Amino acid sequence: MDKQKDWKDRQQEADGVIEGRNAVIEALRTGSPIDKIYLAKGETDSALGHIASKAKAAGIAVVDCDRRKLDSMSLTHSHQGVIAIAAVREYASVEDILKAARDKGEAPLLVVCDELSDPHNLGAVIRTAYCAGAHGVIIPKRRSAGLTAVVAKTSAGAVSHLPVARVANLTACLKELKEEGIWVYGTAADAKQTIYQADLRGPAAIVIGSEGEGMSRLVRETCDVLLSIPMKGELNSLNASASAAILLYEAVRQRIG
Repeated sequence: MDKQKDWKDRQQEADGVIEGRNAVIEALRTGSPIDKIYLAKGETDSALGHIASKAKAAGIAVVDCDRRKLDSMSLTHSHQGVIAIAAVREYASVEDILKAARDKGEAPLLVVCDELSDPHNLGAVIRTAYCAGAHGVIIPKRRSAGLTAVVAKTSAGAVSHLPVARVANLTACLKELKEEGIWVYGTAADAKQTIYQADLRGPAAIVIGSEGEGMSRLVRETCDVLLSIPMKGELNSLNASASAAILLYEAVRQRIG
């Protein structure tokens, strides 16, 4: 029994799972990086209300879910209606990313992930972005994987080196990037222009859509240019991280060409 408890404790630590009211309150009190907090839907307990208000004040995403989801996430089976997922590092700001480009004297090259929910995909995108010399990755606060242990592992350590910003409104963020002179390129299978016809040498933000739906409508409409990747065969789409790799390295080719 002790061995089983020890395995669960180690597994919890590896996955960044923080369970129970006191543990979550302490993590909030000490300012530990937290990606998301899941709360039991419909609970009126004052302790859970305190957790929700503290989390929101700190800019942490709070997700209401039913107890069955919490039970499936729990390793201790004593979550007390709350589970927090630790972030492996603090999020950067978009300004931090733009400053990194300025400090290097380079045209900004950013990757914007529109609701990538699969942590393995997000980790792979971060890894590729770092290897391609991108200056940072931007993700939305909701309906997206965050900087969890799984993402960190899939990124092969890149998450420790590449700034990742999380924003409340992705469309508003893209508009602000455009005001900074950055061109926003979206990926879409039905786009008339291919990636090989685009000029990616200047300031660029490459938007990668979600695994199932692609870019959301508002994000798509905010893009300056829509680009497609030439496809042959019966399939008409690629994995999100594969699409990111192809676009990033086309930008790299153009910038060193």
